[in-house]
Amino acid sequence: MGKTHKDLGIWQQGIDLVDHVYQATKAFPKDEEYGLKSQMRRAAVSYPSNIAEGAARSSRNEYIRFAYIALGSLSELETQLVIAGRLKYLQPTALLEEVESLRRKTLNFIKYLKSGKNKGTSK
Repeated sequence: MGKTHKDLGIWQQGIDLVDHVYQATKAFPKDEEYGLKSQMRRAAVSYPSNIAEGAARSSRNEYIRFAYIALGSLSELETQLVIAGRLKYLQPTALLEEVESLRRKTLNFIKYLKSGKNKGTSK
């Protein structure tokens, strides 16, 4: 059986990030239910979702495009974490480190995809 997005470390870490964001936003004020809390959760979910969607595409260029979209989701989440920290809803340090780690790994993954060394996605 061939490898899928579920075998990628960045996808697995993205799933962990979703869990961590959901846990961190549980105690947000009730009036943030459809505001910052919801936006943070959607941005977190968007990261591994875009990695998965890119992996399912038929070309390396599409895969790269979705990896860049996933990076955009990380940037959104990073901004929202800073805001949540300023509003004193959470202490964002650990989550910001997690986001930065995923950003570095995703950029390295994009470099790998661009190098053409991944024969499985060069369709």
